[in-house]
Amino acid sequence: MTKAEWAGTERLLPTPCYVVDEALIEENLKILKGVMERTGAKILLAQKAFSMYALYPLIGKYLCGATASGLYEARLCAEEMAEPLKAQGRKVESHIFSPAYKESEFDEILRYCDHIVFNSWKQVEKFGPRAKAAGKSIGLRINPECSTQEGHAIYDPCAAGSRLGVTLEAFGMGLLQTLLQLLDGLHFHTLCEQDSDALEATLDAVEEKFGRYLPGMKWINFGGGHHITRPGYDIHKLERCIKRMQDRYGLTVYLEPGEAVALNAGFLVAEVLETVRNGMDIAILDASAACHMPDVLEMPYRPPLQGSGKPGEKAFTCRLGGPTCLAGDIIGDYSFDRPLGEGDRLIFEDMAIYSMVKNNTFNGMPLPAIVLRGKDGNCRIVKEFGYQDFRGRLS
Repeated sequence: MTKAEWAGTERLLPTPCYVVDEALIEENLKILKGVMERTGAKILLAQKAFSMYALYPLIGKYLCGATASGLYEARLCAEEMAEPLKAQGRKVESHIFSPAYKESEFDEILRYCDHIVFNSWKQVEKFGPRAKAAGKSIGLRINPECSTQEGHAIYDPCAAGSRLGVTLEAFGMGLLQTLLQLLDGLHFHTLCEQDSDALEATLDAVEEKFGRYLPGMKWINFGGGHHITRPGYDIHKLERCIKRMQDRYGLTVYLEPGEAVALNAGFLVAEVLETVRNGMDIAILDASAACHMPDVLEMPYRPPLQGSGKPGEKAFTCRLGGPTCLAGDIIGDYSFDRPLGEGDRLIFEDMAIYSMVKNNTFNGMPLPAIVLRGKDGNCRIVKEFGYQDFRGRLS
């Protein structure tokens, strides 16, 4: 959606609000479906990145299902994707991985999920027989100890001391033939916003360390972090990686991207509340980095902003900050053709992913409304939040 396509529509929306563009989501889904059709791989939505369930029926028509990180996401998939599409005669797969499962939740997880991936042999021993008896497909997450990332250690499951996945040493130490026979597949998730060359290097490590166990498996899950729908991503290499595991080991290959489903398909509309000066121009918005776009601080990164430039690129440079008491609630420094003023509206891009799923009400900040821009170009508010949403999280 370009600035011209908005044509003043943002003036009619409450702020702050997330706007997700259905047509852009569908463009991403078509790319992912193309990979599935050419390779036979199965692609799932990773709900941890994007859980806008108003679009689950659309996503479920293109993808094979969704994967969850816990009970609530598993239930969301079952109720908002699997059930609606079941009524249309379409089967949706539901997968789950957790570093450790709670006994009090596991029976409910068995009700919702088809594939259950464990993080240790102890978890396989504790829950695996019950899951197998319930007819579930069982997997174990492995750690190939192959870091392919630079600068984002917080997102590197292969970092030293990682709690995620079984290393080759731990695999051998806990290996019992009875437990190995429970497994249907192996799962790894090591990438973060990366191209297929990182996947290729990871597969080399997986085969070197765990290749002897693959012939006895039914499937392998490549996890997420694949930036498949980003311009310039090497899809041909991804498909070669998929075929490699299919041809060598006869495995069904799963991928579970989150970002790739909603990449560049969402926006955050914010309004300037006030401008001040302290060595530079500063605009205070009704949108907060800390509350409404936490990855800006966590990654950190500078989100794209329509109509802006880098500091000094345009005539007027301004720092954009949120309304909370956190001194570091800063979105970034941008330049504009004219000075910002009270009431101006700004449109941040790529705000569908890791925004709605991670936002919070620190300082009593209102949560942004959620807006769906349909394929006909019309915007519809699908959810608004108020005081009770804030109060309901407290006691």
